[in-house]
Amino acid sequence: MKIRSDDFRVPEGRKLHLSKWPTRIKRVYKSEEDYKSMLAAHVDQMDKLQQLLYASNSHAVLLIFQAMDAAGKDGVIRHVMSGINPQGCQVFSFKHPSSSELAHDFLWRTTRDLPERGKIGIFNRSYYEEVLIVRVHPEILRGENLPDTGKHVWDQRFRSIRDFERHLGANGTSVVKFFLHLSKEEQRKRFIARIDEPDKNWKFQASDVEERQFWKDYMHAYQEALAATSTKNAPWYVVPADDKENARLIVSHIILDTLQSLKMRYPPTGSERQRELQAIRKRLTAGSD
Repeated sequence: MKIRSDDFRVPEGRKLHLSKWPTRIKRVYKSEEDYKSMLAAHVDQMDKLQQLLYASNSHAVLLIFQAMDAAGKDGVIRHVMSGINPQGCQVFSFKHPSSSELAHDFLWRTTRDLPERGKIGIFNRSYYEEVLIVRVHPEILRGENLPDTGKHVWDQRFRSIRDFERHLGANGTSVVKFFLHLSKEEQRKRFIARIDEPDKNWKFQASDVEERQFWKDYMHAYQEALAATSTKNAPWYVVPADDKENARLIVSHIILDTLQSLKMRYPPTGSERQRELQAIRKRLTAGSD
């Protein structure tokens, strides 16, 4: 099966029903060896494009990952970005905000960690938590001490996010957002595996199970957020996540498409610089240094 990025892209300006989007699709790889070969090829291409991104120094890329617990965000980031030069790639995870962060607007804490030009930034969870878990658990919103938490707060935050991402795009940062779409049944199986396998016990918390009772609320929050903030310049992609290997290949393909769409080139070498380089080469060839 050929991967086409647009098949997973959330259309702009349309309602979204996640129940109609699959959590599992036909495998895009033929075997385990084929999967490894495809992923390695994707990673190698991304590494070359990241070097070009760094050298051209005119663009940045922000990758945002959101998902329900056990959907595989950490695994996707680890496997897909494994071959990227760590000097050109930064990963940030956002947990519960501190008291200092709560004293600022909801975009403040993530804004400090945006990637600089020439680099790829990865947000493992992001400012979207403020329209997801905060929407499911309104007591969090009340704890933010906002002057107005009326019914329009979500539309206001969606507008703030769209404006923020439009601003990033205008200044050279391409924003690409992934929702790893996991089924409730697959999550149940992965939770059991985390309990049964000792080396995965650390990943599991009792609160993870408690959150399952809010599954419908989360799906509603996700589909509202994705529909309201998927735009031409900052798209959302719904990635079927019940098959981890499939998800990694789809994500890496979309990242490749994004990097290849940027107008990047290596800095030109002027005539004076060429003369300097040739003079240095002549010295090195002669063995005088």
